Amino acid sequence: MKKKDIKILLVDDEPDILEIVGYNLSNEGYQVIKGENGEEAVELAKKHKPHLIILDVMMPKMDGIEACERIREFPELSETVITFLTARGEDYSQVAGFDAGADDYIAKPITPKVLISKVKSLLRRFKQSEIVAESIVKIGDLVIFKEEYKITLNGKEITLPRKEFELLSLLATKPGKVFKRDEILDRVWGNEVVVGGRTIDVHIRKLREKIGDKSFKTVKGVGYKFVD
Repeated sequence: MKKKDIKILLVDDEPDILEIVGYNLSNEGYQVIKGENGEEAVELAKKHKPHLIILDVMMPKMDGIEACERIREFPELSETVITFLTARGEDYSQVAGFDAGADDYIAKPITPKVLISKVKSLLRRFKQSEIVAESIVKIGDLVIFKEEYKITLNGKEITLPRKEFELLSLLATKPGKVFKRDEILDRVWGNEVVVGGRTIDVHIRKLREKIGDKSFKTVKGVGYKFVD
């Protein structure tokens, strides 16, 4: 996919951010769509179906967290990568963002060079998600349809955000194997992407809530494994 075909939705209530970040993305060759609040984010996302959405957290009318949740409700946007661009670095806002279905978190201020590098890494995830292994993993009552990005548990379909699905798929591919934290970050988030130390823990917690606490075992100081 060429850069000119890639659509990026940038939503922030600060005009300077829209202008500066939008300029740098456009200058790089991407199609840039701009919005100023959460409500516009949802409307523009549904209309344009962007490959990447960059959302501010604190916005009028509807904040970024709620906008992200709304966007994730649209099946046609399940493959869209969503990241938050915000000056807020508190753990609770990051956790809320991941819980809402976000893929990543970018802190302000950020230099144009670093921003472009980050965007390229995020878009790499989108491209990788287009090439899903044609296989079905069955473990007891859990069935993972890798090609369709969906799972069923006891015959009931459960919807998972992209990263939760990829993390589950990785661990469940080899039940009993202990996946080290570094390997998980590399395989699920990409070794060029810097994410917070709590990222894996947050996603494991959400999976435990949806799949069952007994399915995931923490190996202290090492990583996690799936227990069938």
